Amino acid sequence: MTIKIINKSTHKLPHYETEASAGMDLRANITEAITLKPLERIIVKTGLFIELPLGYEAQVRPRSGLAAKKGVTVLNSPGTIDADYRGEIGVILVNLSNENFTIENGERVAQLVIAKHEHISWQEVSVLEETSRGVGGFGSTGTK
Repeated sequence: MTIKIINKSTHKLPHYETEASAGMDLRANITEAITLKPLERIIVKTGLFIELPLGYEAQVRPRSGLAAKKGVTVLNSPGTIDADYRGEIGVILVNLSNENFTIENGERVAQLVIAKHEHISWQEVSVLEETSRGVGGFGSTGTK
């Protein structure tokens, strides 16, 4: 599949690092470093604009290394870019650590996954089919 992209950043296009990668790194496209204080959030611009085909979305997800090592993650994870959005891709980052985190130009701040999705129709009913799980949720299927 080919997707149209405008790159107004100073960085190369996002790409898959390995043949089996699901996501492509998104890089900060900023003119000067930004310091993100503990519990502070910011939208980091990427300089990228995409045109997705109908039936697809782009998901903006955290980078596991950034989250594990620095405590910095994507706040609305995953962020969804709809097929009719034509604005610049921005990443909402939050610093959940106790230390300042400095974002440099070109820093890999998130990853982008392109996913197919369906549109559905609702069928309103008064009863749902029974299952062994039933109404149990939030950890109800695990062992004690």
